[in-house]
Amino acid sequence: MSTGTLIAIVVVVVLVLIVVATGLRLTMRRRHLRERFGPEYERAVESGDSRLAAERELKERETEHDALEIKPLSGAAHDRYAQDWMRVQEEFVDRPDRAVDDADRLVTRLMSERGYPTEDFDQQLRHLSVEHGQTLEHYRAAHEITARSDRDEASTEELRSAMVHYRTLFDELLEAGGGR
Repeated sequence: MSTGTLIAIVVVVVLVLIVVATGLRLTMRRRHLRERFGPEYERAVESGDSRLAAERELKERETEHDALEIKPLSGAAHDRYAQDWMRVQEEFVDRPDRAVDDADRLVTRLMSERGYPTEDFDQQLRHLSVEHGQTLEHYRAAHEITARSDRDEASTEELRSAMVHYRTLFDELLEAGGGR
């Protein structure tokens, strides 16, 4: 076998190995993002320009989230939030619209105490999606109903649904926050 043929074979083998390694890296990254973001991964892919662009966006979220100082709650803070939630639920009987607003504020306060930025809703979604992708759709639904309630366009049943949605995220943030 000539030296030229041997070099050509080696170059082809190296190129094949590079392609395989790149494919494996992309597959591993995709699997990691799917596991970490849950349903939020599919939502990002569907609403993005391409799968790679969506994955880049999710990776950026992950990097931003990792830079946050998310902290657990003290036992006293955990108990205080649990009691505050009970009061909000009790308030629903007499003032459902106000209870939903209070639930929104309570969830935002809990996020803030845990270390999540809370300046605007999109930012909240972005940061919550990294660890709470499974419950993020609940938060979106609750937020939408709250906005409709602010315009006096939500029924009592919709307000009840918003409370259930808020409760799902609230419980996850509270339990993930420790304190017990």
